[in-house]
Amino acid sequence: MKLNAKNLILDLLLATEDTPLSVRGAISACRLFGLSDNSVRVALARASADGLIEAAGRGTYRLSASALQLAGEVATWRTAEQRIRPWQGGYIAVLTQHLGRTDRAALRKRERALAMLGFASLETGFYLRPDNIDENLSQIRQRLCRLGLEAQALVFYANQFSEQEQTRISQLWNGAALNQQYRQLQQQMADWLAHAPSLEPDVAARESFLLGSKAIRQVVFDPLLPEPWVDVAERHRFVEAVYAFDHAGHLIWRKLIAVSLTPPLSHKEMEFSE
Repeated sequence: MKLNAKNLILDLLLATEDTPLSVRGAISACRLFGLSDNSVRVALARASADGLIEAAGRGTYRLSASALQLAGEVATWRTAEQRIRPWQGGYIAVLTQHLGRTDRAALRKRERALAMLGFASLETGFYLRPDNIDENLSQIRQRLCRLGLEAQALVFYANQFSEQEQTRISQLWNGAALNQQYRQLQQQMADWLAHAPSLEPDVAARESFLLGSKAIRQVVFDPLLPEPWVDVAERHRFVEAVYAFDHAGHLIWRKLIAVSLTPPLSHKEMEFSE
């Protein structure tokens, strides 16, 4: 995801949970990443117009109800491993051939939803994943729709593939690459936490955000594959490391926002906050 003022503000609102974000706090945070004050004002206006945020008081914002719904699904990365169950060899399939690809906005939402639940494309408009998540098909269908898949998509169980098809399916996910990412990110987080106390607060906030976002995105879009595709124990260690890193990052950002990094707001900033 490209780092811009809008994405950063939405991430900050997620991090602060029930605490509204002030214009001043948003400006302070975005300055850490070299984003201009004007870009913050534009981002807040656009996010508000798009229905992603809403006023929580004078010069403060919170996530809107619609944004909270998607955010709630994204936040399930914290309990991702709890959704895994033993794999019996079958698959969940999604068919979207009849939905078309001309509506680009709908297509982006569709592909994001499928990617977030680990589906891979075997053929155009035909997606599969191992049947090892959630309790039943209805739960998976509901989650896909909340994430952006059209209700007209067909979601069903798929089994009894030919040997040739099974070979193709086994190549849909790169398990070796996933295992390597687990190990590398876990080591990066451990190394960063070891020297974090020596960093200036603004540097620690910026670096924790960038590395934390990368690690969380890995969990959010992880296909949660069973063995033999991936090393399940290695993935568990990685997810546990992300929990610890995310907690540390939240503490850094909350402290930083609370004390405010910037001098008093300029007249222009005060006008916008009003």
